[in-house]
Amino acid sequence: MEAEVGVAVLVVFVVFYISCSVYLLRNPAVLHKKKRLAFYSRHISHRGGAGERIENTMEAFMHAVDVGTQMLELDCHLTRDGYVVVCHDKNLERQTGSDLDISLVQFQDLPLYREKIEVTFSVGQNSTGRDRRIALLEDVFKKFPQMPINIEVKQNNDLLIRKVSFLVKKYNRDSITVWATEDSHIMAKCRKQNPFMPYSFTIRRGILLLALYYTGLLPFCPLGESLLQFYLPRVINRSYIPEESFLKRKFVVSLIENLTMRKSLFEHLVKRGMQVQLFVCNNEEDIAAAFAVGATGVMSDYPTVLSEYLQKHPPV
Repeated sequence: MEAEVGVAVLVVFVVFYISCSVYLLRNPAVLHKKKRLAFYSRHISHRGGAGERIENTMEAFMHAVDVGTQMLELDCHLTRDGYVVVCHDKNLERQTGSDLDISLVQFQDLPLYREKIEVTFSVGQNSTGRDRRIALLEDVFKKFPQMPINIEVKQNNDLLIRKVSFLVKKYNRDSITVWATEDSHIMAKCRKQNPFMPYSFTIRRGILLLALYYTGLLPFCPLGESLLQFYLPRVINRSYIPEESFLKRKFVVSLIENLTMRKSLFEHLVKRGMQVQLFVCNNEEDIAAAFAVGATGVMSDYPTVLSEYLQKHPPV
């Protein structure tokens, strides 16, 4: 008899818990104050639009802005003499042909980009342009004072983080500049250096987010992040060939897609005031798939393609 009562109580508790979780997942405003970001970006240019101009150059950024981008995504490193430069790779071999680490080279001695660079997320496609110089982050801030910019910090370098934060404060753009990094240790340093900047999920926090979602705990938990930025898994091994061997298996990619592309999860985050940006979508089919699953924004190497899609499919 006591056992039956215990089971009944447990069943009632589980049903109550699931009911509350589902309700709060759909109505997060009951427990959480909605975030208010200073920008809303449906159109994000990956590396400044790496498919239409040489990645991360001033020419790429200007072209992306001219065709209607609403946010620039870029990467930062520190030169030997302490300049914050906009460049994706730590080593310059892929981009310039010179086997040099940026951290070991003076700014004035940085080599030019190659005349043609393969687009990482469009295998077999090359970009080119007149501008082949590695840009300074400060010059980007000067040129685009009102443009939201997503900065991915690649290195666990305290001086780099301090200098990025200094430049953000110098140009009074705390609210429109995003801290982004895959590494939680780097993110902790970024947030400590400038806690006023919005920031995105790291890999570890993203895994925790999924765990909270699937256990039903997410609606009850506070979240400090303002953006979720993640691969659109369908591009992996099609337009993007990853270096990691485990990602070359169709089963793994399919599992990642089924676990992460959850419309109810994205809708919950959006209702809490966060933005969900999926990348890197370089054709209309992938752009459409990203928005269909609940993305608020799409990151693309082809800003013109993305602009044309958005013109044909305005938000409802």
